Amino acid sequence: MWRPQRLGVHEAVIAALVLQAWVHGFGVHGNGTGRVFVKRDQDSSQCHLKGEHRSDCYPETGVTEAACLSRGCCWQTSNVKGAPYCFYPPGEDYSVQKVINNGRSVLLTRSQHTHWPNDVMDLQADVVEETSSRLRFKIYDPNNKRYEVPLPLNKASGSSQQTDYSFTIDHNPFGLTVTRKSTNSVLFDASLAPLIFSDQMLQISVGVPTTNLYGIGENRKPFRIQLEKGPGYSLWAHDIIPEINTNMYGSHPFVVGIEPNGDAFGIFLINSNALRIDVIPTSPVTIRYRALGGILDFYVFTGPTPDDVIDQYWTLIGQPPLPPYWSLGYHLSRWGYGGTSGMNATIQRMRNKQMPFDTIWNDIDYMVNEMDWTYDHTVYGQLPDLVKDIHSHGEKYVMILDPGISNTQPKGQYAPYDDGITDDIFVKTADGSAPIVGEVWPGKTVFPDFTHPKAEAWWQKHAQIMHAQLPFDGIWIDMNEPSNFKDGSVTGCGNNSLENPPYTPPLNGSSVIQKTLCMSSTSYGGLHYNLHNLYGHFEGKATYNVLKNIIGKRPFVLSRSTFAGSGNYVAHWEGDNFADWSDLYYSIPEVLSFNMFGIPFTGVDICGFRGDSDEELCTRWLQLGAFYPFMRSHNQNVAPDKDPAAMRFSSAAHDRNREALRLRYRLLPFLYSLMSRRRAVARPLIFQYPTDSAAYSIDRQFLWGDSLLISPVLDRGNRTVNAYFPKDTWYDFFTGAEVSKTGQWSVISAPLDKINVHLRGGSVVPTQVPDVTTEKSRHNDFGLVVASSGSRTAQGFLYWDDGETLDAPFNNIQFNLDGERLTSTVKSSNYATTMTLGSINVYGVAPAPSTVRVNGMGVAHFYDHHTKALSVTRLKVDLLKPFVMTW
Repeated sequence: MWRPQRLGVHEAVIAALVLQAWVHGFGVHGNGTGRVFVKRDQDSSQCHLKGEHRSDCYPETGVTEAACLSRGCCWQTSNVKGAPYCFYPPGEDYSVQKVINNGRSVLLTRSQHTHWPNDVMDLQADVVEETSSRLRFKIYDPNNKRYEVPLPLNKASGSSQQTDYSFTIDHNPFGLTVTRKSTNSVLFDASLAPLIFSDQMLQISVGVPTTNLYGIGENRKPFRIQLEKGPGYSLWAHDIIPEINTNMYGSHPFVVGIEPNGDAFGIFLINSNALRIDVIPTSPVTIRYRALGGILDFYVFTGPTPDDVIDQYWTLIGQPPLPPYWSLGYHLSRWGYGGTSGMNATIQRMRNKQMPFDTIWNDIDYMVNEMDWTYDHTVYGQLPDLVKDIHSHGEKYVMILDPGISNTQPKGQYAPYDDGITDDIFVKTADGSAPIVGEVWPGKTVFPDFTHPKAEAWWQKHAQIMHAQLPFDGIWIDMNEPSNFKDGSVTGCGNNSLENPPYTPPLNGSSVIQKTLCMSSTSYGGLHYNLHNLYGHFEGKATYNVLKNIIGKRPFVLSRSTFAGSGNYVAHWEGDNFADWSDLYYSIPEVLSFNMFGIPFTGVDICGFRGDSDEELCTRWLQLGAFYPFMRSHNQNVAPDKDPAAMRFSSAAHDRNREALRLRYRLLPFLYSLMSRRRAVARPLIFQYPTDSAAYSIDRQFLWGDSLLISPVLDRGNRTVNAYFPKDTWYDFFTGAEVSKTGQWSVISAPLDKINVHLRGGSVVPTQVPDVTTEKSRHNDFGLVVASSGSRTAQGFLYWDDGETLDAPFNNIQFNLDGERLTSTVKSSNYATTMTLGSINVYGVAPAPSTVRVNGMGVAHFYDHHTKALSVTRLKVDLLKPFVMTW
């Protein structure tokens, strides 16, 4: 029988698992171990702190002074939000016993146990200068192998000789500081409070030099961490309706800080166990990390710009691939079409009203009893013909899959289960004797182990069979936290310290097993306790590879659960949001955060998944959604239609919705070009203007690249927007009118049929005449919108390939404005196609030109004396040859 490889807990525990002889915890613990906990006088010198930097001794709820002192810890109230009252004495910490590896590694020891079970008394800390702007700091047990995240990070070989930083190791007590050389700013200070390292409780406090912090997810919150509230974030993948201050679908322990001078830095903890990260408004600010297992493995990035930090992080975790071009179009989905006829009715009204869209999706109602790799031949009997019709119109088809595999079908009647049993690729019970059984939509289910070397071939076999019946173009993987309608399993879980760890962070459901698998369940890669936050990541990777093998083109996979590095394989959406205005706002921080996390192809369910949406909310959401990198509408099975052409919406709403979609399709060449850079697409203003303090907290506006500023309406009934324009040159994207006052807030008109979009001076944005699909749009003429900077210059580029081939040959065309001269340079022309430039709009032209020439030939033009915008249309310029336009 296959035996699972178990990592990250002590061998004694594994033996206990196999023998089913669980003890409470990982060995003896508590006051019954012979340890002596000294009750401290809270006024003693041992409990005296110069500041508020404290290592929390009682992170559980319900702390009292008596309970604190019984642990041998100090008790002292604090006015600092989030600072613990109960804390470890400053002197009780690890100290350096030996320096090795030329001063880059130290052996640590502590003399006194904490109250946590199984303290690791001897540790090793390594510091590696991996690149000039990236330092790695790792703390682990040198004597016993513990679980480490099994992801192939792009680690540098050797150490960098020249760095932007220096580091210092304190010996007694142990600590590490990382300092930016150019400013002497301490970016990472792990010397402020005692380190805790036991088997199931790792705690470290890190001081950072700014209050402007961004990241840590997946959680619903404003984009800037609201430090004044002393917030805390639990990272534990969970099936939940998005809510404020609770753990959601994925884990991304990455944070970016921006100092007052505009310098930026980043901190990444690679740990897939349950995490709690608290941000405390001390001086310097404290980020306190608690992990329920594994090791402490930090990466510090020194920027110095915010974009540099993101690039450095993505270089480590992997840069997302270029998606297929069609996937940048509009996606239409709902749960509960009522069968093929309902799907077809939606498609036909979208076509009849000339609404641009590219993809139609199915939720679980297309399946037989919600079972993967089946479709209902009664209600959806015409689905193969409908998919054929979809493809004949240049449209695409995507279907959903959930990881739960039904185990209740008669033998020989459901091959995905039968084959999975034969291949032995399901997650197992604690003793490894049988698959663990939960319950999801099909009823009782088992769960594929995507860490198993045979799992991908099993997944591909059934995908291939399904593709022969329904030639899907993309796959949507949902419920992959993994979700389980039973806590742990249908028979419950054991009473042990995996299911009930000594410390559980604040979680929705208050338990690590709530709506998921038992922590003692086993996979090829180890215990679910360690791998839970990676389940969706490994499913995404397997699905990406399977789809690539089947279609031989760029895969498109959408996943709800993600981890650091998942952007190498999947796009992401926020999950089961509500059809209300607050969810409309929170979609922006979600998209901005995931563009930090390395999954730029992110969006939310437009018009809201849960509940009803009136036409005003839907129109405003479509206008904003046109600027999500991933644009999809989705709908709950009990909600009325919310698609742009829904019959219950007025003809005026249909017109507004169509214009929002046409704007999206007009800008697709620009979006695709941004995607080709493998960099963030949707960006906060503060990343472009890091010294502008007014931009620190702005998350109701955002940028596409460094060119477009989007200022949507986010409140019911509003016909104006209070928009901030950083100190720069800005033009109305549609009219070319220059914004007269910058570096301040302005109230601008926003009628129901308009979303405000402004173009930054110095930008050149490629566009294309829109059509009803990307396939048709790609045959249309291109356009250029050129925004002159204060120095009368601008730059931009257009990336173009066939939109689907892996490692496709491409064309790259650079555009440059210098005074009254606009030129193009063909940097690459390896993709054989026709690319015709049909129009050019130049903003900020003065004085009025008398003559406009393109490649030396005079052309008709229009000049708006009020807006100072120059427009040239009806061109037939070959973009694959250099051109010159002068005036």
